[in-house]
Amino acid sequence: MTKLFATIVAAGFGLVAATADAATKTATVNAIDATGVKAAIGTIKFRDSRQGLVVEPALKSLPAGLHGFHIHENANCGPGTQNNQAVAGLAAGGHYDPAGTKKHEGPHGEGHLGDMPALWVNTDGSATLPVLAKRLKTKDIAGRAVIVHAGGDNYADAPAALGGGGARIACGVIK
Repeated sequence: MTKLFATIVAAGFGLVAATADAATKTATVNAIDATGVKAAIGTIKFRDSRQGLVVEPALKSLPAGLHGFHIHENANCGPGTQNNQAVAGLAAGGHYDPAGTKKHEGPHGEGHLGDMPALWVNTDGSATLPVLAKRLKTKDIAGRAVIVHAGGDNYADAPAALGGGGARIACGVIK
């Protein structure tokens, strides 16, 4: 009976470990510009919690301050062309919006599901402060991209579209 109990306990721990692994995703994040993907600047770990998706950045070499931070539709960090101009990270597509709301209302609104809380970057260029995206789960973000924008995010489409975060400066494919 002791051997059977040990086997059941071991199997239970294995199931818990497998479940924990399935509920975690990561992205290696690279600097990007209009010519393409540049050097790696760190990683972001995503994990499910009862409250939503916990997003744990370990990034460096970013401009200090608040930055727009979103899940984008496509698992591609390459540039694209818009109005005959090369645009950094455009291959990632728009903010993840499976319901087709076409609204940028932030992480607590009813708009894009990919809208996350802003990313805080310290004066030394590092970003390590976790954020919580309450409406997301790892199953939503697998095979998509995470983008860091040059500026902050006001979680509205006015006065500038998509929160006014501006250019895409870093990107990672979520695996």
